[in-house]
Parts: sequence; structure tokens; C-alpha cells
Amino acid sequence: MAFQRSHRLNLLRLVVLLLVALAGIKFLFRDSFTLELHKHASKDSGFWGDTGDVVQDIIPQSQVLEVPAAKVTAPKQKQQVPRDVSATEMRLVHLDLKGAAPRVSYLEQVFPLLSQLGANGVLIEYEDMFPFKGELEILRSPYAYSEEDIERIQQLAEQHKLEVVPLVQTFGHVEFILKHEKYQHLREVERFPNSFNPHVPETLALLKSILSQVIEKHRRSTWIHIGADEVFHLGEGMDSKNWMSRNKGDVGTMYLKHIKEVLGFLTAQYWGLRVLMWDDMLRKISVGALLESGIAKHVSPVVWFYAPDFEAEQIVPFLTKYVESGFEAVWFASAFKGTTGPAQAWTPLSYHLKNHLSWLKVMQAVPRLAPLRLQGVVLTGWQRYDHYSVLCELLPVSIPSLAICLQTLVNGGFTEEAKRKVLDVLGLESVQLEQSTCEGRGAFPGVEIYHMVEQVNGHLKDSILKALEEESAIKGWFSPYHRKRHFGNPRNMESFGSKVLKLHDDWESFVRDLRAQLERIYFPDTVEEWLEETVNPYLDQLRDLVRDYRAIIRLNGRPKAP
Repeated sequence: MAFQRSHRLNLLRLVVLLLVALAGIKFLFRDSFTLELHKHASKDSGFWGDTGDVVQDIIPQSQVLEVPAAKVTAPKQKQQVPRDVSATEMRLVHLDLKGAAPRVSYLEQVFPLLSQLGANGVLIEYEDMFPFKGELEILRSPYAYSEEDIERIQQLAEQHKLEVVPLVQTFGHVEFILKHEKYQHLREVERFPNSFNPHVPETLALLKSILSQVIEKHRRSTWIHIGADEVFHLGEGMDSKNWMSRNKGDVGTMYLKHIKEVLGFLTAQYWGLRVLMWDDMLRKISVGALLESGIAKHVSPVVWFYAPDFEAEQIVPFLTKYVESGFEAVWFASAFKGTTGPAQAWTPLSYHLKNHLSWLKVMQAVPRLAPLRLQGVVLTGWQRYDHYSVLCELLPVSIPSLAICLQTLVNGGFTEEAKRKVLDVLGLESVQLEQSTCEGRGAFPGVEIYHMVEQVNGHLKDSILKALEEESAIKGWFSPYHRKRHFGNPRNMESFGSKVLKLHDDWESFVRDLRAQLERIYFPDTVEEWLEETVNPYLDQLRDLVRDYRAIIRLNGRPKAP
């Protein structure tokens, strides 16, 4: 009897131990299973649907390979750990600060809007708006952001679940650096400030210093973009010609040598930081050269194409080439503004929507290019074509385009759901794509500027030129000849005077209000430049006529001056 009880107790203990062991195994594997399940769900729905569920605790992909699964889901430490968004294709909105950089107070209004419309990151091209210090202080704009501003921008981004990706040009489009006499000796071609000479040791040393200062102020960032597009005149400098002759190389291998040096610095100095670069220069380089360089292990190309109508077949050859060259991931770059002319003031909605619809067709082709995967999309918003060009469309003017393009990516097309979201978020009644106009007062940041620029774009030039060139009394009795010789009959001048004076007063009053709105968002240099380029070419003609009118009518019909 005692033996039977002891035997039953032993069996019971064994059962309990087995249950505890099973529970422990289930607990150990639960988190890693949940993580994989989340990754699969994100892959199916993250890019097209809501990205608000991105897991915050996951460590960067580059570290996942090194850390056991049990540590992946460990409780948060006090130290800041970058978010892992490797399982979610990203939608970055490009902020091109080489012109019309907004005040941080405007970004406080814009960042929540970006998140609401479906963005989950911002690509910030600071150029001379970064607060460089020490030897690099010469690169700063007089209106550059402060270090506190940079920190505030990142706090805002984090608050609205936006990844910040800084962009630092490292080869071409470095006019803001090479325009300075201090760095002119680093030009590839002495006359042109576009591109670095990659053979001068000081070039890489300067880039290391620039990259270090930017990265040190972006410790939260998972990625950095090194630009490297449109390296104009590469190979034309004497140092490059000598290098190619000695090494039996070409422009492509020379380009890759410099990129490899930049990537080598980043890889050694900032472990785990992922790197992006524009792809256009890579398109011209052979698969063999790309494989030999080994850069595919350290960087992802961002394939950009801004035309409104193109087919997937135009992009797939590039993607196939990148698969063969060892790249595991690519990004795409569309455009919501700044690609329809260097002096474009009003954003053509249909043009940019078509660009995104074309990119959707390319995205559908990506699965058949496995193992290549799409990591994200950059919606570029160029503010200048380069450092020396005039301003393109201002950001407030382009917000309807940005909303349409983001929602098109989120919904897989400009669906009825996408249209409703755009109208609801922006506070509009309707959008006319072909006319590039919006009906309704609007409720988005900078909407006052949007409506006022619409008036400038649609009426300023026409109303003034009509008054100056079509008014018969002006053509007959107040011609340039009359004005030059201070010669006019008050009777004839009064026939058009009140009309011209009213037109002048109306536009001057309008421009004062417009200036006040611009000053709320932009620094003084931007306000002056935009008015000088967009308003003054026409308003100055009217101002000159009114000045001459007031001076000559007081002369009471005196004889003409010799």
C-alpha cells in the first residue's frame, strides 16, 4: 500500500515536471514566434496599410544576426536603441534644405501631418543649414539651424514616429563646400564647384569631418544617405586622367574607389549604421566592377526616376543589374515637387501623381527579382536643382501634391479611400488634378501661403501685363518715350490713372500680407529671394509706371524734356 502511494506520487511529480518543462519551452519560443509573425504581417500590410504598429523595441537588423533571439525581446534599457524598421518598407519625405529651409516652428506643424498621411520617415538634406563648427563653420548659412534646433527636429520626428535619415553629399553636388576659396583646391575641375577631386587626400579627410559632425548629432538615426549622384565632370581633372592612365582604369572604377573609401570610414567608425546612396552613377558601371568593389555589402542604392509616365520595363534592367552585383535591398525615389523646371512656382498635381502610379507598377515587379527586396521609397521634394539655381515650389504650395502621392503609395493607387483621406486631412472640398487646383479653404500648415501663391501664379503677371500692354490710353499717351521725357497731358493720363493706381495699391497690399505669411515660416533670405524672383519682375514694372505717372501728372502738361 505504501509502495503504491509512493509510486503514484512519483508519477505525479513526473507529470508536473513535464508540464513545467513544456511551459518553459513555450515561454522561451513565444517572443521569437511573435516577432516572426509580426514581420510577415508587416511585409504584407506595412507598406500599403497603416504603419503605426511598427515594433519599437526591435534592435537594428545588422545586430539581429549577432544577438540570440532571447535578447531581442529583452526589456528596454535606459540607453536609446534605434527602432528596427527592417521588416517594414519605409516612406521617407525628402526635405531639401539647400533652399527655403523652414523654421522649426513650421516643422512642428508639418511632422504630424506627414505621419497622418502615411510617412514614417524624413530624409533631411541639410547642406549649409547644418550647424557646422570648428574648421567647418565656414560652411554654415547665416540662418543655419542651431544645435538645439537639430535636437528639436529629432524630438518632433520621434514624437510622430518618423525616422530621421540625414543626407550628406560626398562626391557631387558639393557646391556649398567648393564655392569657398578655402576648399577650391579640392575641385575635380578647377573652374567648376560641382564635384570633389577624389585623389587629393584632403578630400576624404574633409568628408570624414563633415560626416562625423552630422552623425554625432543624429545618434538616433538608423540610416545615413551619402548622396553621390550626378558627379559632373568626373574624369576631366588632370589628377583623374593621370590616375586612369596609371591604373588602366575608367571613370566607373575611379568612382567606386572613392565610394568604397567613404563606406569604409562609415563601416569602421559607426558600426550598425546603414547607408543609402543615389543610384544614377551605378547604372553606368559594369556588374563585374560593382562585384569587385564589394560595396553591395555596405550600401543600398536608391533608384530615382521622376518622369510622369514610365513602364516597369524601364527600371527592371537596373534592378536586375543590382541583384547580379550583390545588392540585397534597394530603395525607390519618386518626386512630389521640384522636378518640372528650376523656376517652377506651382506644383502640377497630375504630373506627380502619374510618377507615383508608375512606381507602383515597378513595385509589383520586385517580387520576381528575389532575393532583392524593396526597403523603402523616398518621396523627393527638391527645392533647388543645385546650390546656385533659383527656388522651386515652396513646401506649403506642394502639400496637396505630397498628400496625394503619399496616399497613393499607402493605398496602392489614388483610390476613393485615398481621395477621401487627402480631402479630410487637408480640409479641402475637392481637388482638380489636371488643373492642379484645390477647392475649399483648407486646414493644412501654410494654407494661407498656398492660396496667396495661387493668386500670384494665376493673376499677378496677367493683370499687370494687361494693364501695361493692352490699355490703349497708356500705349497712346504714356509710352516709354513720354515717360523718358516727362511729357504727358493730364487729361489723357487721368483716363487710365485711377485704374492703374488701384491695381498698384491692391497688389502692394496683397504682397505685404504675403510677406507677413512668408516671414512666419521662412528666414529673411528666403522671403527676399522668393519675392525678388516671383513677384518683383512683374510688380516692379507697375511700380515704375506709377512712379512716373505721379511725377509727370504734377507737371501739368509742360513741354517735353530734351
